[in-house]
Amino acid sequence: MEHIEHLSKDKKLREIISLQDPYTLVKRKDIYLLLCKSIVSQQLSTRVAEVIYGRFLDLYKNKKPTPQQIIDTPLEKLRSAGLSNAKANYLQNVCRFFIEEKLTDAKLHKMTDEEIIEKLTQIKGVGKWTVEMILMFALGREDVFAMDDLIIQQHFARLYKLDITDKKALKIKMLAQSSKWSPYRTYACRYLWGWKDVQ
Repeated sequence: MEHIEHLSKDKKLREIISLQDPYTLVKRKDIYLLLCKSIVSQQLSTRVAEVIYGRFLDLYKNKKPTPQQIIDTPLEKLRSAGLSNAKANYLQNVCRFFIEEKLTDAKLHKMTDEEIIEKLTQIKGVGKWTVEMILMFALGREDVFAMDDLIIQQHFARLYKLDITDKKALKIKMLAQSSKWSPYRTYACRYLWGWKDVQ
């Protein structure tokens, strides 16, 4: 695979890639709903997030709700699924934004990574990290580097034997090193995340 060949030029990264199955990026549909799912998951364990997201879908008889349906759902009803007041509002913010901006999956696929980050971070409750995850795992973009992800920072520091507490120096090194991984930085992130599962 082309990305493995390219990333394996980095000897340290090659070691952790060799421990894992090759990764393939996929493009998904209903980006607004994936953004909603991401908001539901914030600061929760994977298991708890899945339960709450399942309850959220149950409100719509397990059919995919449209943005308008989510906007029309009273906040109390959204909260009954286990969402905080803030998260219930954020979900509606996402849906309102998608309707007002006439955003579709097709439109997003035509935009650059930078344009998407600039556009979607205008939504209250959606930060840069969340949009980076959408770019990687919903829009299938190959060259996104999640610089501010804590696990990426921890694993990078361990792999290159750097001081995790010196954030400024760490980020300078991360920028320099990750530029060599381009245009496949999403895959590099994926292998860094996956490293914890195979040690």
